[in-house]
Amino acid sequence: MKFQRLLSLTRQAIDAYHMIDENDRIAVGISGGKDSLALLYALNGLMKFYPKKFSIVGITVDLGLGHLSLESVQLLCDKLSIPYFVVTTDIGNILFDIRKESNPCSLCAKMRKGALNLKAKELGCNKIAYAHHKDDVIETMLLSLLYEGRFHVFSPNTYLDRMDLSVIRPMIYVSESEVIGFQNKYNLPVCKNPCPVDGHTKREYAKNLVKQLEQENPGAKTCMFHAILEGNIDGWEKRGDLL
Repeated sequence: MKFQRLLSLTRQAIDAYHMIDENDRIAVGISGGKDSLALLYALNGLMKFYPKKFSIVGITVDLGLGHLSLESVQLLCDKLSIPYFVVTTDIGNILFDIRKESNPCSLCAKMRKGALNLKAKELGCNKIAYAHHKDDVIETMLLSLLYEGRFHVFSPNTYLDRMDLSVIRPMIYVSESEVIGFQNKYNLPVCKNPCPVDGHTKREYAKNLVKQLEQENPGAKTCMFHAILEGNIDGWEKRGDLL
């Protein structure tokens, strides 16, 4: 995927769901993976010509699992002139050594988000951008159907009243295959995920299930995403016409 297409799809989502306002200061959650680095590129590119002025900072929450080399991410942020901050935590130790969680993902996500929110507020940010792409949307919907018994998925634009922060997801129109193409074309400095359960989660199961459905029923992913867009799910009402 070329940079121009990434910018186009990202802007379409931002405009459709009114994700960015004048003078926003946006914290980009950077895991070091391909998705968050692609989001960093996209928002940095949009910042140069988007009609509403905004600024971004990069934040990584280090879980304390070791073996997380962030030098390449720092170099990328320096190259793009983006302020970059690393929040050091003991989340890994709490999950795996103290609590010995067998299914740590939910608690880990809550603790990571908490640390990210606090740092974002400290840095004067009013919004946080997550790098969830189209496949994440579909997989989350499927997980909700299978394990919660409801047709639901996270919102493109969510206001957290307790923190006075908004969470935006500008890459919801970008497929994972396009992110991979962008990663390969532009040599993104991806960091290996040090989590010991990476690749062995319910989300990985959902990812493989969606892949199988698409192989057996070409176009299934497109249909599932369309169902989400038109499914009257809270938060998915397009708001671009209100600008």
